[in-house]
Amino acid sequence: MFSDWKGKAAMAALTTPFTEKGKVDRIKFSDHASQLLTRGLQGVVPFGTTGEGASLGMQEKAECLEHMIAQGIPAGRIIMGVASSAVDEAVQTARHALSAGCRGILLAPPFYFKVPGAEGVYRWFSEVISQLGPNARGVVLYHIPQVTGVELSPDMVNRLRAAFGPIVAAVKDSSGNLETTRGFIQRTGLPILVGHEGLLAGMMAEGAVGSISGLANLLPERLSQVVNQGHADPLFEPLVRTVVSFPVVPAVKTILARLTQDPAWLICRPPLETLGREHGAQLLQTWDVLCQAHAA
Repeated sequence: MFSDWKGKAAMAALTTPFTEKGKVDRIKFSDHASQLLTRGLQGVVPFGTTGEGASLGMQEKAECLEHMIAQGIPAGRIIMGVASSAVDEAVQTARHALSAGCRGILLAPPFYFKVPGAEGVYRWFSEVISQLGPNARGVVLYHIPQVTGVELSPDMVNRLRAAFGPIVAAVKDSSGNLETTRGFIQRTGLPILVGHEGLLAGMMAEGAVGSISGLANLLPERLSQVVNQGHADPLFEPLVRTVVSFPVVPAVKTILARLTQDPAWLICRPPLETLGREHGAQLLQTWDVLCQAHAA
């Protein structure tokens, strides 16, 4: 578990490939995860924000996870993304992942009801965690308020840790706010995983343990190098700015399609849409310029 882990963690927030009929391409999904693990990453996180997890059903996720493990991806290197506003659905998804041997779960807060009270959010997390059963472990609390509309605080994290002990294992902060990430590092004592690659090197110097990164789908070696060596990569900050200036998931998929020469990666599940031709060309032109300017 993270509470026992003394090392560093460079992990990919996996993108999810779809067929033309909108089904998850399990073979491509497992192959992509396997390739990333051979390219220096310690783990993969399916069905988070980058993986369009909120658009996939429980059965789809369960079947994809089982396929990944059957294809030889060690369950202990998988942290399952869990995104649901319903306690029962979150519990069922998490239980399946943990019983399959996953290292943990990345647990997002309930995202439908905007700006809920702190007590209500605490109660939601408490109900989910308390119902995980005998396999309960490795809960990574996911802070991404610009997507969920829910703020987590160091005080809430500490309260959950006090209630559930080492089951609450870490925090992933994707707020993109340096002071927020710093607050989690300084005030919780838990392993902190940084979602904003541009802040990663600085936060590693202040005590973060690594990253669950969308850009790791594209640049796993460079992400791993930042985590393990602590030196800033000059490509990441301008690349993050570029990617977030577009719809993020389609942007990542556009670049991945270029890198793999596989246009099927462009497919998103509704309500997300593939970038239009003009925006896609603009993104790829900027990608080429940035990569040339900051060649490894």
